[in-house]
Amino acid sequence: MNRGLFITFEGPDGSGKSTQIKKLKIKLESRGFETVLTREPGGTAISENIREIILDVKNSEMDSLTEALLYAAARSQHVNQVILPALKASKTVICDRFMDSSIAYQGYGRKLGDQVRIINEYAVRGISPDITFLLLLEPSIGKGRIKREYDRLELEQNKFHEDVYQGYMELAKCNPKRIIIIDATKSIIEIEKEIELHLEKLLLKKREIYDL
Repeated sequence: MNRGLFITFEGPDGSGKSTQIKKLKIKLESRGFETVLTREPGGTAISENIREIILDVKNSEMDSLTEALLYAAARSQHVNQVILPALKASKTVICDRFMDSSIAYQGYGRKLGDQVRIINEYAVRGISPDITFLLLLEPSIGKGRIKREYDRLELEQNKFHEDVYQGYMELAKCNPKRIIIIDATKSIIEIEKEIELHLEKLLLKKREIYDL
């Protein structure tokens, strides 16, 4: 393959992304894939500092566009410092959230529309995931699964989270070949097997392209 595989996970907090990401990393490494596990916002020292600003409950006065720009800034640093170098080195990158999150949360949730996509197109430098696993469940269920103090976005009203959910649905509808919707109410094992099935299909397709 010309570059490493880029896998992203999306979905509301409490959907079980972290559990499945760890399982997938172990599975890929057992098959010889050199794997980089990272997250957004974050993944670098600069991006993690921006993450703290974005999610700090004390920053309740933050403007929606400021929020979107901060996410894009953290992503730009992350792509340049971690994701791109790893992919160029033929490593597999598994990322907890990517550009889809910004479109869902700021584009739909904050009602900023297409300007979020435009901002982030600069940040991602032409990089797009090979596959995205979207673990979906009703926002009220997801929030109920969180066993820690809510961050600034998690404290938003139910309407915000419902709009984010709809945003994810629209993204999946527009990108059916890349975004795989997974019912996050299923058991951990069921979700794991579903992810493995779709990943095998992707790997087979990649091999066929490479062999040609």
